[in-house]
Amino acid sequence: MSSRSHPEPPRKGRTGRPRSTEADAAILRATRESLVELGWSKLTMADVAARAGVAKTTLYRRWANRNELVVDAVAVLFDELELPDRGSLAADVEGVVLQFADLLGQPETKTALMGVVAESTCDDALRARIRSAIVERQKRLVVDGRRRAQERGELPYEDDPRAAAGNTDLVFDVVAGAVVHRTLVSAEPVDAEWARRFTLLLLSGLGALSG
Repeated sequence: MSSRSHPEPPRKGRTGRPRSTEADAAILRATRESLVELGWSKLTMADVAARAGVAKTTLYRRWANRNELVVDAVAVLFDELELPDRGSLAADVEGVVLQFADLLGQPETKTALMGVVAESTCDDALRARIRSAIVERQKRLVVDGRRRAQERGELPYEDDPRAAAGNTDLVFDVVAGAVVHRTLVSAEPVDAEWARRFTLLLLSGLGALSG
């Protein structure tokens, strides 16, 4: 899976030379490499800077601490998730579930998520960054999938924007929560059969699983 760079905008109040997209990409790539090799507990800003070939001060101009850096390094991987048209809502859901599970199975993603989620339980700023850099950005998949299903006639259109937004949040929480728990907590595989049964439950309810 390739890694497009989505650098954070410069912090307000800071001046100086424009940021380098190439440097940001190198730093985020080095962060992921360090995570795989060293693990969460041993990763340092100094190690990332050395791997990326930049000064440590360059990192601190972009990210205030290791937590922010790791979240952004993983966020670019989540931005690679796609929702191609597979012909039906069920097929679309199954496809993105398998993509998501495959991403969570990558060592750098697994190590980073487990680390930052644990840290975020006592760090409100980190929790907010996870929401903005990963969660809110990936809700685009739910929005795109529901719009496509509405255009096919599989789902009704919604007149109330607030209700639509609330439903987007709920669907995202259900899908992401189930896949994260299955892969990272239960450490069970998310294969095509699990994705099919999960999608059946999501779209049709508990009764559909009794057959």
